[in-house]
Amino acid sequence: MALKARVLYDFHSENPGEISITENELVTLFSEEQLEGWLEGENSRGEAGLFPASYVEIIGTTLPPATTASLPQSQSPVPTQSQRALGASSGGSGGGSFNTSQGSDDDWDDDWDDSSPATDVPQGVGGVPSLVPGDHLLACAAWERPAASAAGKELGHGGEEPQQVLHIRQVWRGGIPAGGGLGICEGRGPDLRGDGKHGPEWQENPYPFTCTIDDPTKQTKFKGMKSYMSYGLTPTHTNVQVNRRYKHFDWLYARLVERFPVISVPHLPEKQATGRFEEDFISKRRKGLIWWMNHMTSHPVLARCDVFQHFLTCGADEKPWKQGKRKAERDELVGANFFLTISTPAVPLDLQEVESKIEGFKVFTKRMDENIVVMNTTINEFARKQITGFKKEYQKVGQSFKLLSQAFELDQQAYSVGLNQAITYTGEAYEAIGEYFAEQPRQDLDPISDLLDLYRGHLSNFPDIIHVQKGALTKVKDCPKQEGDLHDRCNIISCATLAEIQHFHHTRVRDFRSQMQHHLRQQIGFFQKITAKLEDALQRYDDNH
Repeated sequence: MALKARVLYDFHSENPGEISITENELVTLFSEEQLEGWLEGENSRGEAGLFPASYVEIIGTTLPPATTASLPQSQSPVPTQSQRALGASSGGSGGGSFNTSQGSDDDWDDDWDDSSPATDVPQGVGGVPSLVPGDHLLACAAWERPAASAAGKELGHGGEEPQQVLHIRQVWRGGIPAGGGLGICEGRGPDLRGDGKHGPEWQENPYPFTCTIDDPTKQTKFKGMKSYMSYGLTPTHTNVQVNRRYKHFDWLYARLVERFPVISVPHLPEKQATGRFEEDFISKRRKGLIWWMNHMTSHPVLARCDVFQHFLTCGADEKPWKQGKRKAERDELVGANFFLTISTPAVPLDLQEVESKIEGFKVFTKRMDENIVVMNTTINEFARKQITGFKKEYQKVGQSFKLLSQAFELDQQAYSVGLNQAITYTGEAYEAIGEYFAEQPRQDLDPISDLLDLYRGHLSNFPDIIHVQKGALTKVKDCPKQEGDLHDRCNIISCATLAEIQHFHHTRVRDFRSQMQHHLRQQIGFFQKITAKLEDALQRYDDNH
């Protein structure tokens, strides 16, 4: 009998050569050999083609009962959003993974989707000390963001300090803080003690860089059956271009969210199932990825993260790709263990002051989010009026001028020719101004809307970040007689949280100052262009009298 497989999740074909399959449907496989994450076979309707290998469970020639209860525990009937985002590996007999996002615009079908054992990657990265039995202080939810897949890990202590250490700096008046190991520098943080001393900030990246994203190109595979867009990334610290697909960005985003519980990883542009090869969508996505990349490269911690550097610098060779991917997916310095990599000043923070600052930031983010919604609605409505209403009204005025000129031409007087031509040109000028209004939102309003969307993503991250710090603080309050590790760990989390808040504020000021300057320059240029057009029309009356 032919080799059979049971479908675990619905898959809807979008490209030539693919076939649609339905949950619990039995499909016939032409071969067990995968084509870069895809299998070839025939569905129950007799259609032959490709479908994701991770969406089926090979069952051989025997037909077991159609029940989800027989599925391995890690293969739930419908993959959750977090499973898709994180690419969580399946432990079932199907040997697949949740790497393929149903309905997404990029299926996991290349060398990043590798389910073979990661035998070439050592267990335990960075010398993470083992957990101490019975040590449950500040464990579980107090250490984890709800979105992180590493939930349940505890922060161990003792042992050798990890090799990769991210420092938090704190500026104190009067000298270098003990344990900080950093020189005196200008402080920019909030006053946490009421004595003029400044709060914690992430140590600046000593080797700053940027990264450009070139216009994407459409590429194909499987002899033209699969199409995708490839972006050219060129970081300035290597000046070597690497090509990445959107799903690679998506994979990286999931790794970073999992790894850093108190860092706001910027959200990627949304996925789109259809129309992903249309010019407007490609342009919008590229702009979104540029915003995303600028925030990544300017973050003192994210920019230096090994998985991000692997993403930016690894070439097209398959083996280094997979080695870096496996290493990142098996990294132990994620979630709660991230705090093991942080070195704080010797003088701890005043936790009451920290709590006050956190509460103030919560009020700030709530108000900022509310006003972002209002502003986005307002400028989008204004842009719509410019594109449709203003353009139409100016064109109506222009047409009325031109009709008046046509009426004047009926007099057939030679001395009125110049006037008639000038009025006609005035009508054309108004029509052109209508086009100016329709085109202008792309230049000055759309960029503001894009920035507001980006920051709404950041604001949505902070409740989870604050949840981590609040959980730690709650445990300290619940155990007031406890000293030592409990307070030390809460201090680490507080320093990291405030450092991230500081980075958010610095970046916010930078971005909104730059964007408002750009907006006003565009507005000035816009009205100067209108003025020039009207002055040109006015000149026609002097030239033809």
